[in-house]
Amino acid sequence: MDRSILLVEDDPSLGMILKEYLTIKGYNVELAIDGESGLNAFLKNRPHLCIIDIMMPKKDGFELAKDIKIVDNLVPIIFLSAKSGIHDKIKGLSIGADDYVIKPFIAEELLLRIEAILRRTGITDATFNESYTINSNKDINKNKFKIGEYIFDYNLRILQFNTSLQALTSKECELLRLLCMNQNILVTREKALLMIWGDNNYFNGRSMDVFITKLRKHLKSDPSLEIVNVHGSGYKLMIHRYE
Repeated sequence: MDRSILLVEDDPSLGMILKEYLTIKGYNVELAIDGESGLNAFLKNRPHLCIIDIMMPKKDGFELAKDIKIVDNLVPIIFLSAKSGIHDKIKGLSIGADDYVIKPFIAEELLLRIEAILRRTGITDATFNESYTINSNKDINKNKFKIGEYIFDYNLRILQFNTSLQALTSKECELLRLLCMNQNILVTREKALLMIWGDNNYFNGRSMDVFITKLRKHLKSDPSLEIVNVHGSGYKLMIHRYE
């Protein structure tokens, strides 16, 4: 498989020129025209490298890069921008970008920067094919849940609602996974505490209550979801189906 690039550029002329040029140079390029479609494309295809314009509608390049880094902190990012100020460069690099290219630029220069980054990060076709095989394993898919309008990825510790991403802590992930695996079924306090905290003492119980409150806040955008407190017994993740 060719090394893949996600190009997010709202200028249609520049976007098509870069896509055609990089395709000729052997890259598999997907073009998105705004930040939201760029995020969707990234989540769907997981490219080797992202090239992102900063000034875009719906979600600017800085916001998009932050969302991408939540999902995959290692994927290389190159920013494209007409802004040449030092503060913009610092902001871009502090987000985790690998390079910052100022418009206008020569396509050959961008190509050299791409190749240098891919060499430095050790991304090869073999590396990509291996990781793709691992991520496609059916056992991994057991840790990805569709709950109401949300998608919960246990492995990535991400809760997604439309294009909004919420990073979760390890305890939030463990607790939400346990609830997802027992949808509409009571999960006793004792079971949750022993499985996740390793002890069902009072202090761990109070800690779990705090994390339940956090999960309720994370899930509040979908009114069909509810974490019900069954007094004295435990919790249920309820998915209400409205006719």
